Amino acid sequence: MNNKTYTLFISFIVALGGFLFGFDAGIISGVMSYAGSEFNLNEIQSGWVVSAPSFAAMFAMLFSGRLSDTIGRKKILVFVAFLYAISAILSALAISYQMLYLARIIGGIAFGAALVLAPIYIAEISTAENRGKLVSLQQLNIVFGFFAAFLSNYFFNKYNTVDNVFLTDKNVWRWMLGVELIPAIAYFILLFFVPKSPRWLYLKGRFEEAKKVIHKIHGTERGDIEILEIEENIHADKNKAVLKIKDILKPSLRFILVVGLIVGVLQQITGINAVYFYATSIFKQTGIGTDAAFSSGVLLSTISVVFTFVAIYLIDKMGRRPLLLIGTAGIAVSLLLCAYGFNQATYKLSKEKINQFEFSNADKLLPLADKLYKSDVNFKNEIKATLGNKVYSKNDGVILEAATTINANLILIGILGFIACFAFSLGPVMWVLLSELYPLKYRGLAIGIIAFINSLISSLVQLVFPWELSNLGNAFTFFIFGAIAFIGFFIMLKILPETKGKSLEELESELTSK
Repeated sequence: MNNKTYTLFISFIVALGGFLFGFDAGIISGVMSYAGSEFNLNEIQSGWVVSAPSFAAMFAMLFSGRLSDTIGRKKILVFVAFLYAISAILSALAISYQMLYLARIIGGIAFGAALVLAPIYIAEISTAENRGKLVSLQQLNIVFGFFAAFLSNYFFNKYNTVDNVFLTDKNVWRWMLGVELIPAIAYFILLFFVPKSPRWLYLKGRFEEAKKVIHKIHGTERGDIEILEIEENIHADKNKAVLKIKDILKPSLRFILVVGLIVGVLQQITGINAVYFYATSIFKQTGIGTDAAFSSGVLLSTISVVFTFVAIYLIDKMGRRPLLLIGTAGIAVSLLLCAYGFNQATYKLSKEKINQFEFSNADKLLPLADKLYKSDVNFKNEIKATLGNKVYSKNDGVILEAATTINANLILIGILGFIACFAFSLGPVMWVLLSELYPLKYRGLAIGIIAFINSLISSLVQLVFPWELSNLGNAFTFFIFGAIAFIGFFIMLKILPETKGKSLEELESELTSK
């Protein structure tokens, strides 16, 4: 195995934590179609189950970078893989809302640590020329995880039929969650083939061990160049005091901290995880039906994979700044297109459609027959009040398919446009940028703090999203996301630096002097 292949191999293994994150995020969008009615969850409870991993991840993100500075990137990643496996088992066996929530909390701790440590580790084994591509492997693994999850959900839903005695509405969601155990075990085993980070070894004074790893990764000639740059940086830092948390606020780091925070917040506040985690529910809102909603999730994840490859191809050619700016502008336009499409929708149930419903108590809807609703909020609230939350939650796809008049293609174009633009910009480029902006001494702490805030925003967005759809409506919810993306574009246009093609040590010298 040559040096480039070996570097790609170990980078891909480390980035597999992203696959598990994407797999869990995609799986839950299908799980809630069944588990929500199984446990009779209201909007806030559904939000808590979905957002639990992000809520736990933000604390793991805050401490994992700093902890990895002490005990090593690799050791924590191995523990992360173990937690993934435990979470999958407990989620599949959950007998209550509380148990499911706690199992997903455990998974969230793993997500948080993996999402912070993978880009740190990969950046520390990369060269300036290939760092963007290699760090982007994490986002590629995330979208591969989404694709695998949506495909898995699609087949579980397809074969969950009346004739199938193995899969039922009562257990299909357990199989959806339990299948995550397979990639978790694979991740755990493969991590033992990964060396310790050479820059971390230097940080701990284990110089000879670090040199051996660098030469194994880069070869003798390029390895000696990397060693020289690291050692020069280490000597420059040798008289500096022990790192304290408040040091991250020092004037020399203020600019790059602000840049990181803005990009970190913008990545989540535009609603990407709301769309991913609730993809099946969102597509149901268009009235295309439950089966089509599951298959649309496969299309969504395919778009993610394709445009993440676009990002990997372009990130070291075009640079980080152009991709972020073009992608954010596209996100704003796509979300506002969704808002317009949902705003034009109307809802009406005919007597004929109501009589075709096969669920119990469907005849209770007859007094609402032929009543026209221009607001999805009013329509859904009246249906819930008539049928009860549990019956509505289990049959919302069928009801909305029968009642909705909407330009579903317009919504689909908007959602897929959003996903595509995110996949070549804010998705992968944020993690690349964060792995480059901060000096070695502060890297774990700075990325941990930004990732904490990133995950906090993500969990809040996921938590309130079902409430927003129920109380603010589809159109206004997407308008909020689109307006935020629009504002974020102009902020980044003003402050975003370019980091491509420079060593981590060069970037440290340049950016901390701003």
